[in-house]
Amino acid sequence: MRPRSDRSIQADAERAASYPSRGMTGILVLSLRMRSSHFICGASVALALMRPASAAGQQTAPPPALAEAGAANFTIFLRGAPIGSEQIAVTRVPGGWMIASTGRLSAPIDIVARRIEARYSTDWQPLGFSLDAIVRGQAQQIRTTVEGTAAKNDVTTAGQTTQKTDTINPSAILTLPNTFFGPYEALAVRLKDAPAGSDIPVYFVAQGSIAVHVGNSTPEQIQTTSRLVSARRTHITMQLTPPVEADVWMDDASRMIRFSVPGQSLEVVREDIAAVSSRSVTISRPNDETVKIPGNGFTLAGTLSKPTQSAGLRLPAVVLVGGSGQTDRDGLAYGTPVLGEIAGALANDGYLVVRYDKRGAGQSGGRTESASLADYADDARAAVKFLQGRKDVDPKRIAVVGHAEGGLVALLAAEKDKNIAAVGLLATPGMPGADVILAQQQRALNRMTLTPEERQSKVDAQKQIHDAVISGKGLDQLPPEVRRSVDTPEFQSLLTTDPAKVIAKVRQPILVVQGDLDTQVEPQNADRLDAAAKARKNAQAADVVKVPGVNHLMAPAKSGEMSEYGTLPDRHVSAAVTDAIATWLKKTLSTAR
Repeated sequence: MRPRSDRSIQADAERAASYPSRGMTGILVLSLRMRSSHFICGASVALALMRPASAAGQQTAPPPALAEAGAANFTIFLRGAPIGSEQIAVTRVPGGWMIASTGRLSAPIDIVARRIEARYSTDWQPLGFSLDAIVRGQAQQIRTTVEGTAAKNDVTTAGQTTQKTDTINPSAILTLPNTFFGPYEALAVRLKDAPAGSDIPVYFVAQGSIAVHVGNSTPEQIQTTSRLVSARRTHITMQLTPPVEADVWMDDASRMIRFSVPGQSLEVVREDIAAVSSRSVTISRPNDETVKIPGNGFTLAGTLSKPTQSAGLRLPAVVLVGGSGQTDRDGLAYGTPVLGEIAGALANDGYLVVRYDKRGAGQSGGRTESASLADYADDARAAVKFLQGRKDVDPKRIAVVGHAEGGLVALLAAEKDKNIAAVGLLATPGMPGADVILAQQQRALNRMTLTPEERQSKVDAQKQIHDAVISGKGLDQLPPEVRRSVDTPEFQSLLTTDPAKVIAKVRQPILVVQGDLDTQVEPQNADRLDAAAKARKNAQAADVVKVPGVNHLMAPAKSGEMSEYGTLPDRHVSAAVTDAIATWLKKTLSTAR
């Protein structure tokens, strides 16, 4: 593959600015340029050996199972959809360690890794690497031998062998750029003892070298059907141009259980962790209670947080509703458990708080492909009904508080359910979703070097997508990956839901909390929500709180840009946000009917 020009790389970003996701952000899968003369392409294939072959239409045999004991199965996800699988084993062998894997990436990538091996000495110094693969029906091989600072590569494609020698760090990790991830097990081993701020050398075989900068590590617990896994999550930065932020999770044996590149929507997850029945316990309180909430034909799994001293009392209660996508009960985004931290703060202030995995996510049942915002509102109402049936809840003092798209869900629930005493909107759109996405696109376009004509063409393309989704006409003219992302009831309802029209039918008190650094739902949205609330008849105006220095995740920030999320030093919901919610609840629920 020829090195790509800066203009070609920028073109990928510009095309991406026209493609919305199912939620409130666009699909921005950008190409990654290494600081050497070698390149990696977004979530596709970039090794020189992996160019399209003439036998593209042939069927290839599935990869053989590993003979090594203790092999673990991983699933590779892109934008939430599984695109491949990999079986990985780490074994002790004479003279050191061997990481072996086998796997497959589905069409149109169409790669079968029959066997990948990365070999290390007993102290994890690199010795060699090998790859046997079938790429679109054609055999491909790499053989790499490391001798001190020299990596000697033999690359064979269609019977033609080329040789290449690179100078590398003698302690480098040997891996592929972004096709299969078994070799990253060596990175997990190194991260065990690597201090924050240090660098780990990495050699992409037959490609070039980079450094991986080690960030902060945090302990996590993951509940599976069989056990509670004690894990450690370490943030890393791959020193590419531009830098790529990622996270690696390791279990207590230093085995990799998850690898995540949020900016590319790429997830590689071990089978037991990826199961619907598993969830990360990112935040908890001593007296948290796991609950099952009856829904419409399925069950929502949630957590109930209670004040420390609550025995014998009927408490005011709060239902928390997460935003777009497969949101779990903690609302975890870029290391910030938005809902989990709000729940803990409100429980400390005397409220009984329930949060739940969104339908089809975490441990909740239900399916997402046919769900609209109205369906998610029914789920929120199910949580309200669940609280009403508890003896420790005052059924007349139940509020629903939603974050981002969850705020729209909370409004729709309050419109239908008068048992909801109050509605809280956190970083919630104040205009139809189509307008919010166009504003997000405009912000992205402003950061690019484009002519006025190029800029307008991107906007026109985005509007064409919206028109097709809303009308149902022209969907077959969209690229398949775009259509899969946007042709859903949730996205269609997001585009067409006008918060002002919904608020006009909501009689309950409303709180609007907005970070002034929010770049996903800009502060003007809070003004629109306020104006809509004031326009209501026989209803009070909204309480509006704009919090300085806070981004869309309700966390302290510097710029508020999404690119900053993964590097925030303080990944906690701002106390100013939780204090505003608690103060409003105290005033509002004390006067509830």
